[in-house]
Amino acid sequence: MCEIENRSMKDTKRVLKENNIIEAAEKIFKLVGFKNAKMEDIASEAGITKVTLYSYFQSKENLYLAITYRALQSLNDAYYKSLDLNKGKKGIDSVVALIETFMTFCEENFLYSETLLDYFSMVRSTSSGKDKTKLTEATKESLYYMKLQDIQNLPFKLTAKEIERGQEDGSILPEVDPIFTTLQGWSFIIGYTKLLNANGSNKSTLFNVDLTDLKTFNLKLARALMSSGSTLSKIDAMSVQR
Repeated sequence: MCEIENRSMKDTKRVLKENNIIEAAEKIFKLVGFKNAKMEDIASEAGITKVTLYSYFQSKENLYLAITYRALQSLNDAYYKSLDLNKGKKGIDSVVALIETFMTFCEENFLYSETLLDYFSMVRSTSSGKDKTKLTEATKESLYYMKLQDIQNLPFKLTAKEIERGQEDGSILPEVDPIFTTLQGWSFIIGYTKLLNANGSNKSTLFNVDLTDLKTFNLKLARALMSSGSTLSKIDAMSVQR
């Protein structure tokens, strides 16, 4: 019994120390960026030696993937919260709320949004990880990369499911392809997120467009393209089919 308790305590201590390291890495990456971050600076921020750091994370890339995993977990949790808040509403309302959830998530979590963009860019360039020649050795060996693969499609699946619910309740056009439209929604968000990342704390684009207005427009456009009661959706219904 004592042996089991001791093992449990060791596991708990390791998890706590690992989380402490990830949080320290987040602070350093936010401050200087991934490329300029040094492992010794992360170790110092975490209050440990560089040797101890490497015993937990063998590379800076593995640490970045750990943060990416935390980011995707947080996004998925935000999606579930949104779904729960909108479960009594029409499908169209829930889908638009999910899009807004992701946009707000990116506004409030600069580093997380950046890691997710980097990760999904890697997914595309490697054919969802099937092309191993385009993966670094650090990525291949990362436990967090394996964990990310397990949950990477969840946001898409949740959105597509709500689109199907909207089609069932009549609030979303039956001609709309759930997966295609989900990807279209993500393209809205990615463009918006890149503008956010480029501008930092500045709320306006180079053309003096308030990003809050752009966000509102994107949400209205998403609703119009899917809604069975929208004139725009009737005109463009065929354009959102495969």
